[in-house]
Amino acid sequence: MNHIPIDLTALARQEMTERGFAPDLPAAAVAQAATAKQQHQTGLEDLTALLWSSIDNDDSRDLDQIEWAERTAAGIRVLVGIADVDSAVPKGSPVDAYAAQETTTVYAGIHTYPMLPERLSTDQTSLGEGQDRVAVVIEMTVAADGGTAAHRIFRALVRNRAQLTYSGVGPWLAGQAAGQAAAIPAKVAASKELEAQLRLQDEAAHLLRAARDKKGALNFDRAELQSTVVDGHVTGIEGRRANTASRLIEDFMIGANEVMAETLRAAGVAAIRRVVKAPERWARIVELAAHYGEHLPAEPDAGALNAVLLRRKAADPVHFPDVSLTVLKLMGPGEYVATRPGAAEEGHFGLAAADYTHSTAPNRRYADMVTQRLVKAQLAGVTQPYTFEELDAAARHCTLMEDAARKVQRDMTKRIAAVAMADRVGQQFHGVVTGVTPKGVFVRLTDPPVEGRLMRGEAGVDVGDRVTVTLLSTDPQRGFIDFGR
Repeated sequence: MNHIPIDLTALARQEMTERGFAPDLPAAAVAQAATAKQQHQTGLEDLTALLWSSIDNDDSRDLDQIEWAERTAAGIRVLVGIADVDSAVPKGSPVDAYAAQETTTVYAGIHTYPMLPERLSTDQTSLGEGQDRVAVVIEMTVAADGGTAAHRIFRALVRNRAQLTYSGVGPWLAGQAAGQAAAIPAKVAASKELEAQLRLQDEAAHLLRAARDKKGALNFDRAELQSTVVDGHVTGIEGRRANTASRLIEDFMIGANEVMAETLRAAGVAAIRRVVKAPERWARIVELAAHYGEHLPAEPDAGALNAVLLRRKAADPVHFPDVSLTVLKLMGPGEYVATRPGAAEEGHFGLAAADYTHSTAPNRRYADMVTQRLVKAQLAGVTQPYTFEELDAAARHCTLMEDAARKVQRDMTKRIAAVAMADRVGQQFHGVVTGVTPKGVFVRLTDPPVEGRLMRGEAGVDVGDRVTVTLLSTDPQRGFIDFGR
């Protein structure tokens, strides 16, 4: 691949600054992080003997979540351990103040900008393999119908026994389910107990997912752009899709977040919820469904939409990621909302969840750390650490910065793609229209899944239309990729 002489790292830093982020840690936060570590208080349950494991990306070091399961008479008992970041980052401390401003780790493709100092996020508060760590544990028992009961949240000392990856576990689990031989990860091959653990966890995840499907949770299958970067240079790009292992973790994450939201609501605690409202462009979703010979009601209905999505996936799995992307674009982003005790549930349209929060990634999202403090205060029977006004301000700021982070990631993804596509000018590609705005019409290719602007032949198209385009030009400096019909 021909490398374009462009400093993507400098451009990423510029993007961060222009979007309101502060890439450099304040001196006080650096000083605090140098000695900060989790406080191992007395009275914690000791669960270090359990065979906990984590599954994440190949290069992940900021591990927020570990899992363990056992079969009981009532169903599959699942424990999800979440890193107790608050125990190392007190509210109001310099690191907390920085995290409260940034609110999220930003993955800019060429570089990652962590919300917390790396000594914390990838070490002292990360649930790394072989390390004793304090965790907030969310317990749920998954019944045969996918319903959950016996909810409990408590604090414990845990030890991750096996740090695994999506790329290793996913194909193996999928092969097991299909009755086919698949390469087994070395750590799994070395432990029959770990192998049984992962099979049991996968069984529980499938039950949870099936129950959500019945409620109308939306099933998507997106191809995310994955870049290979060596010494600051882009050496390749490809689409990466969810697999069996990443879905397992997502299923447990969703279940844990629902338990957290329900626990705080039952306790009468003001909290931050993760809300995804019914799509404002539902009429366009109805129109798209009709294009495929499907009927949707005039008013938003998650169950009806999910049925259409499942049928489209079965009918045309190759192009289903295009359909997924289109519906996601038309749904719009989620937001954080502060809720008072007893307030009406707003819910998460995409997950068909009446009550939902974010709590499983406190190393990477500030809203999760706030939620962690709320539940810890409830467990300890002490005064809540935030007023409603503070929660409202935090929720609004987290939503604002999440949007800013999404724009940084989008713009850097475009620049990386422009570099990678520079030697393919003149080639034709298949794609789907992802945006029709005053600024122009935008198309995302099927393979590789890069997005650009339609500069010629854009009249009369709308979100969801499939098109064949020719790559006209790329501008890596500005992240421009131009297509024509």
